[in-house]
Amino acid sequence: MQSLNKTSLTDRAAEAIRNEIVSNRWPVGDKLPNEAQLSQQLSISRGTVREAVRILVSQGYLETRQGSGTYVLSTADATRPLTMARRAGLRDQFEARLALDVEAARLAALRQTPAVIAELRDLLDRRGHYDGSDKAGFVARDFAFHQAVVAASRNKVLADMYAFFSTLISETIEATLGKDLQEPDMAAHASIIDAIETGDPDRAEAAVRHFMAPVLRDLERLLGS
Repeated sequence: MQSLNKTSLTDRAAEAIRNEIVSNRWPVGDKLPNEAQLSQQLSISRGTVREAVRILVSQGYLETRQGSGTYVLSTADATRPLTMARRAGLRDQFEARLALDVEAARLAALRQTPAVIAELRDLLDRRGHYDGSDKAGFVARDFAFHQAVVAASRNKVLADMYAFFSTLISETIEATLGKDLQEPDMAAHASIIDAIETGDPDRAEAAVRHFMAPVLRDLERLLGS
């Protein structure tokens, strides 16, 4: 492997290790060299190696086993689905998010508990209204609410998919804070909780579709203009 300079060391280290994985230098199941060895090969600190490995674990290439080491989990390009999704148009992104949100809400309605409903209402209170400041903070609070709805589905695959596409979903949230798309207000969010609380999956689905409908209409109008 080539040594790295100080520019974006962690990202570049992750890229260098990823290239070795994809090229099958280390097949699935193989154990990676330890931090000291990788540090020497890449001419970077062990701390930078550690951060690069964490990135690749989050992307699905590697897994760490306590007391054993780091192993190759997949040689496939785990970031390709996200890359392709981000190349799609904003309408496609919202439609894909709607599919996830709808199924999560349906399952959440079937599996809701008073504790779950209380948590959703608390997260919605924390979300609050967007006042034009601290956009990043607001997006994070809004995402936390929607992620909690998905968690309430008690479906691990749905939850993992939502986490994987967290950046993409956060971008759709941010897109509604400009002038072109309507931001779903507090009442629209609260209606999702109310529908889930009824235990009726059809009402939960309808609430999510009603929530997303104005945004999709705005996108159709913009694309048609």
